[in-house]
Amino acid sequence: MKNRRIHQGQVIGTGEKVFNAGMAILGIVISLVVLYPIYYVLIASLSQPYYVENGDVMFAIRHFTLASYKEAIKKSGIWLAYGNTIFYTVAGVLVNMLFTTTMAYALSKKKLVFRKFFTLFTIFTMWFNAGIIPMYLTFKDFSLLNTRTAIILGFAINTYNLIIMKSFFEQLPEALEEAAFIDGANHIITFFKIYLPLSKPALATVGLFYAINRWNSYFWAMQLLNDDRKAPLQVLLKKMIVDRVANASEAAIVTQNSLSSPTTVIYAMIIIAIVPMLIVFPFVQKYFKTGVTVGGVKG
Repeated sequence: MKNRRIHQGQVIGTGEKVFNAGMAILGIVISLVVLYPIYYVLIASLSQPYYVENGDVMFAIRHFTLASYKEAIKKSGIWLAYGNTIFYTVAGVLVNMLFTTTMAYALSKKKLVFRKFFTLFTIFTMWFNAGIIPMYLTFKDFSLLNTRTAIILGFAINTYNLIIMKSFFEQLPEALEEAAFIDGANHIITFFKIYLPLSKPALATVGLFYAINRWNSYFWAMQLLNDDRKAPLQVLLKKMIVDRVANASEAAIVTQNSLSSPTTVIYAMIIIAIVPMLIVFPFVQKYFKTGVTVGGVKG
């Protein structure tokens, strides 16, 4: 009997090692699939366009050059668009976090009247929404077309992020809140002095989600903003890509002496656009796992 148990333990141990090795290999493959497009854009933006257009750039830089970046930073309106993107991201995330955390705090209170109804009503929006045309007409009726307010306040809460914050608040001991009330605190003081300082992992995770979404968003900015002076960087980049597709014949005149082309300039713009997010991510990475995990504990 003892030998049988040892044999079973060895089989389970071997199976677990095989499973872990398989998951590690799968993780590496998925990482390569996800990271290669970014790597390709980087090496293509640093290569001469002749080799990029002919498909010679696959895994390494061919004839290193910074000409595409020089052309990109001289592009008309790029720095204004970059400033708009930073403004929309910073102001938008502040609005997102204010509305999301306060609503999540309210929904996390078991004493809230009609709490279940409000929670289900909120979750309902994850699967059903009005659609593009009704939303556009709503912005129009509120006279928000071609305004920065539409971009900042129009998308104040994401339901998934709200659920993460709500679940995190529900994990905090109720004794802390009761002790604060005994000391004379109200809900506002409890929220700012106790709940927010203890919620750094969730705040960092949700803030990162909002920041990435704000930084990369272009669809609604493209629909709501008619003034190019208010457009974010992603809208400018999208227009460049459309122009590149419409003028695909320009690739045919790229020679070995060409230092840049519309394609390589677009690649350079993409790298310039993603640099801020690559810089921010390492600072919130240590909170990321905790924040996402807690969000799946309770509904």
